[in-house]
Amino acid sequence: MAKIDILGVRHAYDLTTPTATSPVLVFVHGWLLSRRYWQPLTDRLAPNYQCLTYDLRGFGDSQSDGGGYTGPSETLNSCYTPAAYARDLEILLEKLDISCAWLVGHSLGGTIALWGASKLSDRVKGVVCMNAGGGIYLKEEFERFRAVGKQLVKMRPGWLSHLPLADFVFGRDSVARSIGRSWGRQRLRDFVRAHPEAALGALLDSTTEPEIHLLPQIVSQLKQPVYFIAGTKDKIMEPKYVLHLASFHWMFQGCGENVLQLPDCGHLAMVEQPDAVASYLQNILKEHT
Repeated sequence: MAKIDILGVRHAYDLTTPTATSPVLVFVHGWLLSRRYWQPLTDRLAPNYQCLTYDLRGFGDSQSDGGGYTGPSETLNSCYTPAAYARDLEILLEKLDISCAWLVGHSLGGTIALWGASKLSDRVKGVVCMNAGGGIYLKEEFERFRAVGKQLVKMRPGWLSHLPLADFVFGRDSVARSIGRSWGRQRLRDFVRAHPEAALGALLDSTTEPEIHLLPQIVSQLKQPVYFIAGTKDKIMEPKYVLHLASFHWMFQGCGENVLQLPDCGHLAMVEQPDAVASYLQNILKEHT
């Protein structure tokens, strides 16, 4: 693990050995997770592609030492938006001198990746969104989702990580089949460790009605190729919402040419079915290089 300063916050990242193949694959994790969930994929892809994983501000090992975020958006209402996180990503790529990248984003990370592609058309050559979709604002459902999310943020005492069978529960949450207690422990650690301001801010700032309605506009304007991976048993981001957002991109062509649905897969495709996801990514990259 290395660390780099981005707008006053030390960001943790891992960068694999350079290869003869371009581009660099940049992985963006989802809400209450960390860069570690990408390891099953980077283990498979690193022999052929350089891979960058990093922790979003306020999650995993990217925690403020005190001063906190010092970027242009100073308030809680704006500094945890997908656009603000995309700005962090832009600075990270600049500092690491990565000029040719494909972004792979999971869940909230998919939204951030789409924003990043919009802002960085010269650096970002394509996007793969995993368990990410949306663009439809259902008022009651979003209010319920936000209320549950707020309660999750509040109920994260440190002792939770020592509760018997907690790792068992986290290993089964939001997935089609158990991903094992070791991954359950990792999810539990990330859940407890996330900074409360970032956890709450990222949840609220990414699920407002204007943000939800803006996302299809961003997708429709992207010139780069954009692909979507959906789990058929994903209850957090159901395939119909993935297909809806994908339909705004020029590659959709009326029947979902840019969408892959993974059978018997929940919301953590990169951990649940890493072989299938890695194969899909390799095929995409071969097609566009």
